[in-house]
Amino acid sequence: MHQEIVRGFMVAFKLRFMKASRIHKFGGPEVLRYEDIPNAQPRKDQVLVRIRACALNHLDIWVRKGLPGVNLPHILGSDIAGEIVEVGEYVSGFKTGQRVVLAPMHFCNHCAKCVAGLQNQCREFTALGNGVDGGNCELIAVPPVNVIPIPESLDFNQAASVPLVFLTAWHMLVGRAGIRLGQTVLVLGAGSGVGIAAIQIAKLFHARVITTAGDEKKLEKGRALGADYGINHYTQKISQEVRKITNKEGVDIVVEHVGTATWDESMKSLKPGGTIVTCGATTGFNAAFDLRFLFSRQLNLLGSYMGTMGELYDVLSHVFAGRLKPIVDRTFPLQEARAAHEYMEKSQMFGKIVLNP
Repeated sequence: MHQEIVRGFMVAFKLRFMKASRIHKFGGPEVLRYEDIPNAQPRKDQVLVRIRACALNHLDIWVRKGLPGVNLPHILGSDIAGEIVEVGEYVSGFKTGQRVVLAPMHFCNHCAKCVAGLQNQCREFTALGNGVDGGNCELIAVPPVNVIPIPESLDFNQAASVPLVFLTAWHMLVGRAGIRLGQTVLVLGAGSGVGIAAIQIAKLFHARVITTAGDEKKLEKGRALGADYGINHYTQKISQEVRKITNKEGVDIVVEHVGTATWDESMKSLKPGGTIVTCGATTGFNAAFDLRFLFSRQLNLLGSYMGTMGELYDVLSHVFAGRLKPIVDRTFPLQEARAAHEYMEKSQMFGKIVLNP
């Protein structure tokens, strides 16, 4: 009898609680805590998704270390794939058991920017796992606008490896830089999520692609994705190699997401009238340059922040058709989130690191 009571209590507990990896303070990987928290409770206008995979991004590291506007305790994780377990009364077009990927962002969906399809300019815009709780847990309740069905050909780990980085790279190259057929593009960081996506997107436009990495294995993998040339940024000077490859002409577009460590080389790699488009700064936020160089060569400096829902559907159509391929480097159980963060901070991966609840 006692065992049956205990068993009944445990079943009731599991129905009411879920596992999550949360931070209660900012700091290193040691601040991640795997714990029981109350189940996500969907509203009538939401969809409840059981999370099967959640990919890591550098954003997770920055949030963990401390960003303004993050309320503690907090759940990290922007890139989520799973299956629908409950559909709100006011929601139509979805069914339980459906395999889905989530748009990695939060927006109000009713302001002028959202209605115009410019969700990434909404005042409430933020990434899941940044300004709002994310997917390092078992269940998440989201608005139906965030829910996108995925084909059977895409497994959960692959699907979770797509949203943030492929959307970011698409918005950088297509939405902001306006890539044209046959241009020359320099993509920094061949092994990064954005780098992997940008190489493939540039090749969709039949661009000549030059990429960089810190070792030959990553450069080989970058070439396998379509890059025409590889530069080892530890043993070679990027701008000098670019000049050799382009017969001193320079590149049309630089996909820049490294920051302080590469900014000067990125500027020097551009042809007159060329464009740097940047979405991040993993090595630091301070960039300095001579304004005379900017205006005399008529260069374009563009900022890029994730992307819009329309662009997400555009890039997903290429992923679903097999023209763009997500790369999974390694998976970890959710309870080993700390180990996954430690692995990511070593920067040895080629592709996405994925947590499996």
